[in-house]
This record gives sequence, structure tokens and C-alpha cells, in this order.
Amino acid sequence: MIYTILAWVCAFVGLAAFGYRLPDTLRRRRDVALWALCTYFLCSGISFLVDLDQLRLHISGFFGLPNITSLITQAAVVVLTAAQQVVLVYWSAPPAEAPRMARRRVLVFGAALTVLVVSSFVVGPVAHSETATSTILLSIQHGGYALYMSFYLLVCAVGQFETVRLSLRFTGMVNRQWLKVGMRTVTVGASLILVYCVTRGIQIAGTRLGFDAAALDPIQWTSGSVGALLQIAGWTIPSWGIRITRARGWIRSYRSYLRLRPLWWALYQASPDIALDPPRSWLGDLVPPRDPQYSLYRRVIEIRDGQLILRTALSMAEFSRVARSLDLPEDPTSPLGEALQVRAVLSRPAEERAERAERADAESDIPARPPYEDFRDEVEWLTRVADSFNALGQSRPGPVGAGLLS
Repeated sequence: MIYTILAWVCAFVGLAAFGYRLPDTLRRRRDVALWALCTYFLCSGISFLVDLDQLRLHISGFFGLPNITSLITQAAVVVLTAAQQVVLVYWSAPPAEAPRMARRRVLVFGAALTVLVVSSFVVGPVAHSETATSTILLSIQHGGYALYMSFYLLVCAVGQFETVRLSLRFTGMVNRQWLKVGMRTVTVGASLILVYCVTRGIQIAGTRLGFDAAALDPIQWTSGSVGALLQIAGWTIPSWGIRITRARGWIRSYRSYLRLRPLWWALYQASPDIALDPPRSWLGDLVPPRDPQYSLYRRVIEIRDGQLILRTALSMAEFSRVARSLDLPEDPTSPLGEALQVRAVLSRPAEERAERAERADAESDIPARPPYEDFRDEVEWLTRVADSFNALGQSRPGPVGAGLLS
């Protein structure tokens, strides 16, 4: 039951990956590596699809050849193994050498495929069963088919060993996060398929030497199926992994956007002109913006503008008196100090704030922290200011230092 589920999943994922990459492949007709990758997905899906117990007997009946699905599966595996080599060679080898190296691998695997096809019709699965697994276990009891399967496993093992070697080399060459993750996943998948080849080889040897190795069957089909699934996932990770990065960036920006909101809203109410696009309502401002990164950028600028406007209505002496009265550090350049400045000035009536701002000098005597050059650092700092602003409001819900500023 588990094997059937894995087989269905592998077939679906392989064909889905083929369908996803096909349009891009048709647009980039000269991209040999992309064509090879698309061939890999197609053959991977077919290798599992045609050997499903629900379909294999119908396919064999259609062709009139018992167990023809075993040959189709094995041929698809050889082709996809060669396709992997082509992709990795084009990705990792110098451009001038890649075509020659790829052709050499295609010729080697093409010759191996020819031998397999001819041999299959000569020896054929000599036992027939309703399931693919039991058919092979019964067939390898005969010398000719055991030799055929041994050659097939050797071809697969050599191909997967090369996949591991080339994947590891290419992983060390790239600096893109998701491409590295994908190549590591392909490497693990190829290693599991090597386990499949070894366990299947042990089964063949056990059959010929007279000991029962059927207990290894769950290991071989699990490692083969999971390995194939990991390889498909690994080859697709570079395509969809970047979407995860973008989604995480979207969530991170929107989260920061919301965390800055209380501080921004207080400054906006005091100085509505800071907003380039004024919100329609308090609740409307909570709706995720279409581009949260841009909205976050605007929010940071507007907070800084609002802080500059309010600083003109507060002197360093007044700030120090408020800080001492609340038993807080007298550091106006800390996150808490910046939050306290805003709370202190906003505790005044709007008319008094406007009057004091008009009478104030062009520049406040309160030392100002220069903005960070890195936008992420600026967001992190203002987030801490916003958290301090909220904490001051929660711990002291009344006006902060209103009497001291009068």
C-alpha cells in the first residue's frame, strides 16, 4: 500500500514538473540543459506511471507483450539518468567543453539502452505476476534475467554515482541559496537510488546463491521511490524556492509594517502632511498593501519626518526633566529616548505644539541619531522605537510628563 502511494506521488510529481517546465523549454529552444531537465521530468513520471499495478496489465494488454511495462520503466530510467548527466555537465563544465562531454555521456547511455532493449526481448521476464515487484522477484531466479537485471543495475549505479559526484562539485561552485539546496537534495536522492541498486543486487545474488533476500524488498523500493522523489524535488527547488524567499520577504515586510503602525499613526495624527498616501481609515490601514516593501519604505520615511517635526517643539533640558521624572535614562538617541521624545511632545495640546514649534529655533539642541545606511537596520531600529513607544503608553496611559513641559 505504501509503495503504491509513493509510486503515484512520484508519477504525479514528475509529470507535473514536466508540465511546469515545458512552456519555458519551448521558448528557450537552444537551451540544451533545460531540454535535458524536461526530459528527465517526463521520463521520471513515466517510469512510475506505467508500472503502477492499476495500469500495467492494461498497458501490457494494449501492446500484446506481457510485462512490457518493465522494459518501458527501465528504458525511462536509463534515459533520465543520461538526462541528469547532460544537465550537470552543462551547468558545471566550461561552456567550450560541455557539448563534447554531454555527447559522450549520451552515447554511452544510448549504447547501454540499446543493449538493454535487445536483451529484454531475448530473456524477457520469464515469470508473470499481477504486481511489478513480484514479477521481478520471480524472474531473477532465472540466470538470463538475473544477468540482464545486473547489467541494468550497473548502468543505474554508474549514472547515480556520477550524479552524486557532479552534484557535489556543482554545489561547491554556486552561491545561490536555493540552487545549493536543490543540488544537495539531488545528491541525497541519488545516494538513496544507489542504496536501491545495492539492495536489488543483493537480492539477485541471494537468489543465485540460495538464500532468501526478500526481506530487503521494502528497503529497495522505499529507497528507490524516495530517492527519485527527492531528485525531482531537488531539480525543481531552484524554481519554486525563490518564491518562498519572496513570500518570506513579503511576510517580514508586512510584519514590520504593522509593528511600526502605532508609532506612525501617532505621528500621522499629529502631522497629517507626512503621509504621501493618507489612509482611508484606521482599519483600512491594516489591510495588507499590494507592495509591502514599498509601503514599509514609505512608513519609515514618514516616521522619520514626523520625528523631525516634533523635535523642534522639545528642548534637551525638557527631555531630561521628563526622563528623570519617570526614572528613565537621559539618552535621547536610544530607542527608548526617541520614543519618549514622541510621547512627551504628543502629551501637549496640538495648539501648544504648533506654537512652540513656531517659536523654536531651526534646529533642536537634542542630539539626533543619523539614519542607518542599510534599510534593514533602520527598520530594526524604528521597530525598537515603536515597541518602546507602545510600552510607555501601556505602563503610563496618561500624558507623559505633561506638567513638566508646561
